[in-house]
This record gives sequence, structure tokens and C-alpha cells, in this order.
Amino acid sequence: MGVTAMLALPLLLLGISGLLFIYQEVSRLWSKSAVQNKVVVITDAISGLGKECARVFHTGGARLVLCGKSWERLQSLHDALSSVADPSKTFTPKLVLLDLSDISCVQDVAKEVLDCYGCVDILINNASVKVKGPAHKISLELDKKIMDANYFGPITLTKALLPNMISRRTGQIVLVNNLQGKLGIPFRTAYAASKHAALGFFDCLRAEVEEYDVVVSTVSPAFIRSHHVLPGQGNWEASVWKFFFRKLTYGVHPVDVAEEVMRTVRRKKQEVFMANPIPKAAVYIRTFFPEFFFAVVACGVKEKLSVPEEG
Repeated sequence: MGVTAMLALPLLLLGISGLLFIYQEVSRLWSKSAVQNKVVVITDAISGLGKECARVFHTGGARLVLCGKSWERLQSLHDALSSVADPSKTFTPKLVLLDLSDISCVQDVAKEVLDCYGCVDILINNASVKVKGPAHKISLELDKKIMDANYFGPITLTKALLPNMISRRTGQIVLVNNLQGKLGIPFRTAYAASKHAALGFFDCLRAEVEEYDVVVSTVSPAFIRSHHVLPGQGNWEASVWKFFFRKLTYGVHPVDVAEEVMRTVRRKKQEVFMANPIPKAAVYIRTFFPEFFFAVVACGVKEKLSVPEEG
């Protein structure tokens, strides 16, 4: 009896590990079949998240259209993907110069893609421009630039490709948004406004195109980490706001977001919110206890402004 009990736990763990492995392998193969031979457009493919999305979808056998503002960086990404891919199972990505903040060129890019492939199966709106500072010190010109890059650019490209999806009665549009499409963070007024606008547009669009079997998905991480170094500790570490803020800024890794985007495409999810419990709680507090939320945020801002920054 004692020997049986001793062997039971290792066998149970081994069985669970085996099931997890099988699940991961089945999910990986399922993900590949979901995008194989599909025309997938990724904006800002040269960003950290864009590169990871390109890697995941390229491995899955998608016909990639990689968009970015720098031809050299696009070419480097192309070479990196080609160097590790199996030519018999993948397609050579198409590279397209695209600056979403330049609205005048978006229509031409959409036409170029449709002329090349005849359709677009999946559009991943990933491009994003950030700015941080007090509202009264951010120029109106910069506000407009942020709105062009984060709102008008993505919706212009979406509107240009949408008729093709509607006529074919198939397609999926993925918006990679941000926590700040759900709630505003101080000193990010222009960025938060653009993310709220984008989320509102795609939420409305989802209902409009459902009858055409076009899926609209939003993936909203808290923050996407661009480095592995955690932010340094400040003088106001002990405050409630600092704790809340640091939990938000740690964010998620681009690899995790890219894999979630793939799962979203595979399962045709409508909305995904990627965050640890603190940001998720903040969203609910903002909804059900707004006065408390505003008081905590305002307290944190006052405390931050009262502490001189180093350097």
C-alpha cells in the first residue's frame, strides 16, 4: 500500500504533463491550419510585437504582407524569417512601406495588396504611437499626429479592405489595442483618447459586419514590454498609486501577445484583455466605483508632482 501511494503521485504528474504536451501540440497544429495559405496583413511589422506576430503567422504558413515605415528594417525582418523557415511549408513575405500616420498613402497600399493577392483574409492592426506628458504641454499638432497613427490610420486601412471581406463573406480584423482603451492613465491624454476611439470604432464595426461572417477582434494587453529590465524604484514606492502604476507598466512580453493574437484568430474570439489582476481590478473599479478610482489616481498624481525627478 505504501509503495503504491509513493508511485501514484509521480505517475499522476507524468500523466498530467503528457496531457499538457498533447494539448500544446494539438493547439500548435490547429493554429497552423487556421492560417495556412491565408493572406495576413500586419501593420508596423518592424515593432517588437509586429516581429513576433510575423514569426508566428509565417511559421503557420500564412501569406504575409508586412507593413512598416523603414524598408531596411522590413528587409531585415524578411531575411530573419527566411533564414529559419522551411521553404516547402512557408511563403515569401511581401514587404510594403506604410506609415499609418500618412493617411493619403493608405488607400494605395490597400490597392497594392488586393492587386497582388486578390483578397485579404486577416488584417492585424498593430501600429501604435505613444506620447507621455501633461495635457497642457502636448501641442495640438502632436495630438493630431497621435490620432492619425492610432485611430485614423487603422480605420482607413480597415475601410479600404473591408468591402473585399464583405463581398467574399469571410475575413477577420484584429485590433491590437491597449488597457488605455478601457481607462485613462494620467499624462497620456492623447494616447488614451486615440485608444478609446479605436476601441469604440471596432466595437461598433463588430456588430455591423457580423451578418457577413466577418469577425472583428480586439486584443488589449495592459502594456507590451519593450525590454526585460524592470523600472527602477522611486521615492514614492510605498503609495497606492505607485503600486498600481508599476503593476501596469510591467506589462506582457511581445511573444505572449503574438501567441494570443494567433489564438484569437484561431478561435475567432471577439475580445481579449491581457493583464494581471491589478489592471483587471482597476477596470472594474473604474466602472462600478468611479469616484474611488478617480480619487486614487488624483492622489497618485499629486504625490508624483510633489517629488522632484532625479536628473
